[in-house]
Amino acid sequence: MSRPAPTIRRCAVYTRVSTDHRLEQDFNSLDAQREAAEAYVRSQAGEGWKLVKGGVFSDGGFSGGSMERPALQRLLELVRSRGVDVIVVYKVDRLTRSLADFAKLVELFDASGVSFVSVTQSFNTTTSMGRLTLNMLLSFAQFEREVTGERIRDKIAASKKRGIWVGGVVPLGYRVQAKKLQIDEAEAATVRLIFERYLALGSLSALQGELRERGIVTRTRTLASGATAGGVPLTNGPLAHLLANRVYLGEINHKGRSYPGEHPAIVDPKLFEAVQTRIAANRSGRITTRSASGALLLGRLFDDRGHPMTPSATNRKGVVYRYYVSSVIAQGRGAEAGSVKRISAPQIEQAILAAMRLRDIAGLDDKALVAEHLGRAILSTGEIELTLLDGDVIRLPSPRRTSGRQILATSDATARPLKAEARAVLLRWIALGRKWIGELSRSSALDLDQLAQRHGCTKRHAERMIGYAFLAPDIVTAIAEGRLPRGVTASALAEAPMLWSEQWRTIGLEQPDR
Repeated sequence: MSRPAPTIRRCAVYTRVSTDHRLEQDFNSLDAQREAAEAYVRSQAGEGWKLVKGGVFSDGGFSGGSMERPALQRLLELVRSRGVDVIVVYKVDRLTRSLADFAKLVELFDASGVSFVSVTQSFNTTTSMGRLTLNMLLSFAQFEREVTGERIRDKIAASKKRGIWVGGVVPLGYRVQAKKLQIDEAEAATVRLIFERYLALGSLSALQGELRERGIVTRTRTLASGATAGGVPLTNGPLAHLLANRVYLGEINHKGRSYPGEHPAIVDPKLFEAVQTRIAANRSGRITTRSASGALLLGRLFDDRGHPMTPSATNRKGVVYRYYVSSVIAQGRGAEAGSVKRISAPQIEQAILAAMRLRDIAGLDDKALVAEHLGRAILSTGEIELTLLDGDVIRLPSPRRTSGRQILATSDATARPLKAEARAVLLRWIALGRKWIGELSRSSALDLDQLAQRHGCTKRHAERMIGYAFLAPDIVTAIAEGRLPRGVTASALAEAPMLWSEQWRTIGLEQPDR
C-alpha cells in the first residue's frame, strides 16, 4: 500500500538578539539562528513541513523581556490570521524571557492551532510534558534575566561610588568625550552665570525673567527617535534642579548621595554653598508665609488652563489686600495664564463658601468645609466650576471686581443689606429646600404629605421650603454675598415665580448686569 501524502505544515522562523553589537558583520548571530532553524524545517520535509514565503522574522537589538518588538508583532499578526502552523526558534528564550508573556503566547498559539518548536530543545507545546519543560526552561531564563539586571545595577552603583560617569542626560555645561564628562566652556559660562545671578536676585522667578531677556535656553539634543528636544527657556523646575546639582562641584550623584567624581568642577564650592543656603531660606520663608496666609483655597483653585492660583498680597497705606494669582505669572509666563490671571481672595472665597454652604447643614467652619467637601475649583471668565469630593459639580458665576461691598440696584440709594442673621436663615432654608427636592426626585412613591410627615412639619411649611430651592442662582449669590437689601421678605422669596427673570421684578428689584 502507498503511504498517504503528509499534511502540509506551514512554518515560520523567529530569531532575536538583545543588542545590535556585531550585527553589521556579514555573518552574525541572527544569521546563525536562521540557518539552524531553516535546516531543521528542511529535515522535517518528509512530515510536510514547509517554510512560508517571507517566513523569517528577525529582531536585532531587542530585549526578550518585552513583547514590543516589530518582527514579533508581525509574526503574531500572521498567527492571528492563521497563516502559519509551526513556529521554529533556535532557543525558547529567543521568543521571550518572561513567564507571563510566554503564557499569553501559548494561549494565542493554542487558540490559533499553532505549534512551537525549539531547534536545540526537544519539546512540543501540544503535550502537557512539553508545557512543563517549557515552563522550567523559562523559569531559568527569567531568573537569569533578573540576576543580570541586579548585576548591572550593582555595577552602576559601584561605578558611581568611584566617581565614574555611567551615562544618562549630560548636564548643561558638560559634554561626553571618551566616556567621561568634559567641560564645555560656552555652556559652563552659562551655568556660572545662573548661580551668580540667583545669588544676586534671590528669586527663581526673577532669575527666569532675566535669562529669558538674555535669550538663554536649554541645550538642543537629538533623541533616539530622530526628534529634537530642548531649545526652550529655562523654567523654575529645571533651574531649581540645576542650582542643587552637585555634579557642578565635580561629584557624581547616586540615590540621594554624592561621591567625588573624575570630572572637573564648574562652580566654586563657596558659591555653590551660598546658593544652597539662599534656596533653603527662601523655601522656609515660603512655607511659613503660605501657612500663615489664611488662604482657604490654597492647592484647590486653578485657572482655566490648569495652572494653580497661588496666594499673594499687597500692602497699600497699611491695608493688606489678598489675591490669588495664576502661578505662571510669577514665572514670567503671563501669556500662558488662563482667562482670569488675578482675583481678589475674599471675593472668590466668599462666593465658593456660599455655594458650599448651600450643601452643608452640619455647621462646619470655613476651613473644615473646604477641606472635607471641595476637591477642585476652576476659575474662568464669568464662571467658577467646583468639583466636590463626592464627585458632584457646581457651577456658579464668578464674582465681579468691586472696590467694596456692592448693593444690588434698587430705587432706594440708601438701602442697607440684609442682616447677617437673616442671610444665614435664608441660606439654611435654601439648602433645606434643595435637600427635600432631592428626596422627592429620588422616590416616585414619596409625595408632599409624606415628606412633611417624615420631617415633622406641615405641608404648607414643606411647600415654602421647596419654593426657596427654585430661586435664581444670582439671587442666591446675592444673598450669600450680602448684596440683597433689607425689605425683601422671606415670604416674597418663597412665593417668587419659577421664571428667574420674573423673580427680580416680583421682589421689587432690578436684575443687575452681569
